[in-house]
Amino acid sequence: MSRILLSLLAIGTLAACATRPESISASYVSHEKYMERDCTQLSTIMGDARARLAEVSAAQNAKANVDAATVFFVLIPASKLTGDRAGEVAQWKGEVEALNTAQIKKNCKAG
Repeated sequence: MSRILLSLLAIGTLAACATRPESISASYVSHEKYMERDCTQLSTIMGDARARLAEVSAAQNAKANVDAATVFFVLIPASKLTGDRAGEVAQWKGEVEALNTAQIKKNCKAG
């Protein structure tokens, strides 16, 4: 019986770990907020958004790695104590999607 309880505890704890960035869905961001920009501006903003997405994704991935290690040793994911960046990852994924949609609608060249 204790083996089953320990297994359920381990599964529950692992499920509470920080989510990997590639598993986080984008938040909805309307492309309309970018429609007054020209293609050059959109390209610049896109570069900034992709850089920010990469930054928060790396931070979220680091949280997931720390969680895996701390769960192994103390059965508590560190992100539950310090928070994770999943919301920021979702937001920046949404921004990138909105910018991409705006670029398509304005017939901007890929770049």
